[in-house]
Amino acid sequence: MKDLYSIDINEELLDEEIELSGWVQVKREHGGIIFIDLRDRSGIVQLVFDQNESMDLFNLANELKSEYVIKVKGKVRKRENPNPNIPTGYYEVLVLSLEVLNEAKPLPIQVIKQTEDSEEIRLKYRYIDLRRERMKENIVARHKVTSEIRKFFNDRGFYDIETPFLTKSTPEGARDFLVPSRLNQGRFYALPQSPQIFKQLLMISGFEKYYQIVRCFRDEDLRADRQPEFTQLDVEMSFIDEEDIFSNIDEMFKSILGSVYGKDLSTPLPRMKYDEAMSRYGTDRPDLRFGLALNDVSDFIKKMKVKSFLIDGINQGRKFYTLVSPLSDKITRKFLDSYASESKKRGCDIFTWAKINGVNKSISGPFSKLFENTDDILGIVGALSQIDYEKEENYILFGCYGEERKVQELLGDLRSSLGDLLGLINNEDLNFCWVTDFPLFEWSDEEGKIVSVHHPFTSPKSNIEEVEIELRSDNIYKLKSRSYDLVLNGIELGGGSIRIHKPKVQRKVFSILGLSHEEIDQKFGFLIRALEYGAPPHGGIAFGLDRIVMMLQGESSIREVIPFPKTASGLCPLTGAPDFISARQLGELGLKLK
Repeated sequence: MKDLYSIDINEELLDEEIELSGWVQVKREHGGIIFIDLRDRSGIVQLVFDQNESMDLFNLANELKSEYVIKVKGKVRKRENPNPNIPTGYYEVLVLSLEVLNEAKPLPIQVIKQTEDSEEIRLKYRYIDLRRERMKENIVARHKVTSEIRKFFNDRGFYDIETPFLTKSTPEGARDFLVPSRLNQGRFYALPQSPQIFKQLLMISGFEKYYQIVRCFRDEDLRADRQPEFTQLDVEMSFIDEEDIFSNIDEMFKSILGSVYGKDLSTPLPRMKYDEAMSRYGTDRPDLRFGLALNDVSDFIKKMKVKSFLIDGINQGRKFYTLVSPLSDKITRKFLDSYASESKKRGCDIFTWAKINGVNKSISGPFSKLFENTDDILGIVGALSQIDYEKEENYILFGCYGEERKVQELLGDLRSSLGDLLGLINNEDLNFCWVTDFPLFEWSDEEGKIVSVHHPFTSPKSNIEEVEIELRSDNIYKLKSRSYDLVLNGIELGGGSIRIHKPKVQRKVFSILGLSHEEIDQKFGFLIRALEYGAPPHGGIAFGLDRIVMMLQGESSIREVIPFPKTASGLCPLTGAPDFISARQLGELGLKLK
């Protein structure tokens, strides 16, 4: 077995004979000497073939081509012209013997040059793509992050316990991947979207501290941060509250950043309630690397001379929010018109703007048409400390009016666009934030019914009696949950909750979600029964491991940190999956294709 890598070459090996194996990366000839950069998993080292030492070896080296696999024996010596940019740059190996282990065809994609190859080509030849330095760094970083996570939880007394892959289909949001049972024809397993129920059952079983790094499966439309199969870090604990989750996860990320990336992370991590995140940033995944907070100015506007319909609408529950940004030539009329159009598509009543001259305090733009006195506009932004007039800079004020959630989300998207457009974001920053106190329920237009914001096993902050009162008063959407998400730079890394551990409360939540008594027993009867046999208070959290590594590596897609991912359409160009199966296989499963 190979026990020496290029990275191991140092001064202690000078004049020693060593053996190395790897790939030919670059070949250069200069004055009767051939230089070859030999690459292995640790890096590269320069090999030297000198015709004055051995003409046979020189001629053999001359036949080598890019990505040939070779094994050499040679003597370590110092380089006459060191390369301080690589760890082995002060040493080279004078080759004494050479064995070609395998040849290589001309490459469909380049290893050294980062050419703009299509994703399909990169994934079809993924084994070559993974030879690239950046891809190798990503996969090695993934290994290091995973190892640090395991060490962290093992050191704190957590048990690493596997849960089933072949399980039962339950309503968890996305579509299930189904597996037909040959032995029980007409019946299907579902691949798990998460180990949610099983980890709760482990808490009921008395294990108290559990974690697992596990594959999960969701049959959903794919985006840059989605895959049909993905890796999840799953954690569950008994006899805890939210503070226990926060403190453990804070320290886990501190450990990862310190051990793997050599960075310090100040803990405890910041926290923000869901309502504050929506009102200040227009999203439950706030990017805190830059400012430009939203402001609800509805109460200010009610005291001013404005169009009467605004005050009437505000009195009936509509909201007026503003956002102030530095003025820039990059904020073009086309940019403004695109958001005006987008606001109409989303059902906002008004989207408007005004440019504010920081020197003479003049205002221009359609925003002023809503006010009788433009000084009122300056008063609003001044009272909210949105503008520092002493700097005498120019600003642009955006305003949006309508249903609060629609207004918040539109200005939240505008804020994100401005952060990128104006270069307000430092991509080196890592700004974590816990978002807490999510609503328990929300209305889904797509499904046409009430759904859980997280999942149906999330505990309400209120007790069951208060829940009953809110239901009768039609305030169901005001109910808060004991749930939380961890966000990094505007991306949700993971989320969790304190779980329902009382069967009566769990049945009530299922019934609110529209499940009949029979459906509850058919789909979740085993969980209800388990809760009746002494379930402890418990809670947990789950993270997308792919997404964690993506963010820490500074990549824009999780496909860059997964060895063999699927395309955006769920295909594997490397293997041709998914594929058709034979009539015989279909028959064995009792299936027919339409």
